[in-house]
Amino acid sequence: MNVSVRLFAMLRERAGRDVVELELPEGARVADALAALDDVTSGIPCVMAVNRDYAAEQTLLAAGDELALIPPVSGGAPDPSRPTAGLAHVAILAEPLSLDALVARVGDSRAGAIVTFSGVTREVDLLEYEAYQEMALESMRGIVAEAIATHGLCAAAAEHRVGAVPLGEPSVIVAASAPHRPEAFLGAREMIDRMKASTPIWKVEVAGGERHWVEGTTPEAGA
Repeated sequence: MNVSVRLFAMLRERAGRDVVELELPEGARVADALAALDDVTSGIPCVMAVNRDYAAEQTLLAAGDELALIPPVSGGAPDPSRPTAGLAHVAILAEPLSLDALVARVGDSRAGAIVTFSGVTREVDLLEYEAYQEMALESMRGIVAEAIATHGLCAAAAEHRVGAVPLGEPSVIVAASAPHRPEAFLGAREMIDRMKASTPIWKVEVAGGERHWVEGTTPEAGA
């Protein structure tokens, strides 16, 4: 069977293309696809996403599956079916992020505390971000929904920027509102920590005219 595998970040640059076509036997598994891509992944620990979920190597593949090769992310997707107690908002944007607008999204008459976090570019001229947007948005929605349900938040929101982010500008922002401050702090911390660990977003540091991909975390296959 023929399958298409999407490439991102340093893998896309190494291969010189966005998609690789593979011819695999019927009954092939993720491990077979990874082995066929060994020349692209050499020296880079990767996992395969199948239909926008991180997949274990023994996962069976079928014609029509959406496959993507995921290098370490520079930031498992949680279960989006968990009940959400309040408003959840996520976005991936190419324009500058607004913390004031995000705070307005989580405002609630029940909230006695609103906690925010901004991750800003530092020490380099700019950062360039790339995302597997469809999967990243699904991951962010699940993370925000779980933070609301786990910590009893009134509302929560997260936005990430793609493209070039100059020195001093935010690349990621989160906000959480809750009746009391401990829950708001915990919810905001959980969202940014989990996004950085597992959401498929990558960044390049640009300084003095030189570019290099930032080392990241390899997501847990099957999470």
